[in-house]
Amino acid sequence: MDIYHGKPKEQKETIVAFALALAAAILIKTPAFFGIQLDQDESFYIRNMSLFVLPLLTGYFVWKRQLEARTLPVLALAFIAAAIFANIYPFDPGGDTEALFALHLPIALWLIVGVAYSGGRWDQVNARMDYIRFSGELFIYYVLIALGGGVLTGFMALIFGTIGIDIEPFFESWILPCGATGAVIVASWLVETRKSLTENIAPVLARLFTPLFTIILITFLGTLLWTGRGVDIERDVLIAFDMLLLIVLGLLLYCISARDTGSSPGLFDAVLVVLVVSSLLADAVALWAITERITELGFTPNRVAALGMNIILLINLLWSTVLYLRFLSRGGSFQALLRWQTAYLLVYAVWAAIVVIVFPPLFKFG
Repeated sequence: MDIYHGKPKEQKETIVAFALALAAAILIKTPAFFGIQLDQDESFYIRNMSLFVLPLLTGYFVWKRQLEARTLPVLALAFIAAAIFANIYPFDPGGDTEALFALHLPIALWLIVGVAYSGGRWDQVNARMDYIRFSGELFIYYVLIALGGGVLTGFMALIFGTIGIDIEPFFESWILPCGATGAVIVASWLVETRKSLTENIAPVLARLFTPLFTIILITFLGTLLWTGRGVDIERDVLIAFDMLLLIVLGLLLYCISARDTGSSPGLFDAVLVVLVVSSLLADAVALWAITERITELGFTPNRVAALGMNIILLINLLWSTVLYLRFLSRGGSFQALLRWQTAYLLVYAVWAAIVVIVFPPLFKFG
């Protein structure tokens, strides 16, 4: 159905979503009116980036789901607390705790968005699985919007360059920050109202990339054994390695959330088990390397954060392997795996909150 000629309810939702997207774009530029410039005060924007958009996204779902009034103070309090911690902590510019804060704050707040998305049904497994599916589909739409925006910006630069005008400053100051924040709301609206695209594309992508990531991890483990080399755990490598494991976990979550819970085990389930086991072994290797580095050189914010995240991932993957093997052997239900994975979302959010609240003062904001 055309978004311009839909039913009144759909038209109203379109207006609300784009109004909130515009509000997010305005919000991220508001500090500039108080002298806080994006190119001069990067630290402020790094810490507060998620607060420019996630409260508005939560508001969209509060409006759409008609959430009960008693839930609203809890949601508001979470964002107020996040804003306070983001702006009262005296971070050392460019320090590790500031980077960890910026990385983990949106993870912690994503659970708050999920409470609003579920419409007060967060205690139900199906509601949490719906949110996992939404998160995966939101990522797909956001990437598509970003790619389209990149092409559009490239054409803008080309045509304005022919008349001697450089749009790079305008792009960095306006298009990029406003587009990046507003696109989150627009992508969420697309997931909610135009499900047919992601319902066709998302499962195909999941089934395509799951075997590929499985091959990558198996090749990595085989190469590790063949060469006998250790894992380089410098900061950037640690982040990249954990991102790989989180992507694998995301693939697992999306695949099981999109699966028919009543169907019998199949070949793709076996592939998923191999992926989980490979991820488990890779995580164990990384955990061993991190522990050795801490023993040798001591504790730093990055090492402790990586240690905690890898332990959390190890526990999740280990029990997921047990539950999936039980399902494959018909000794357990697929629902047990769903309950475990959705309940474990709280663990990630709590750990992210610990990194956000406890790590900065613990490591003296360095």
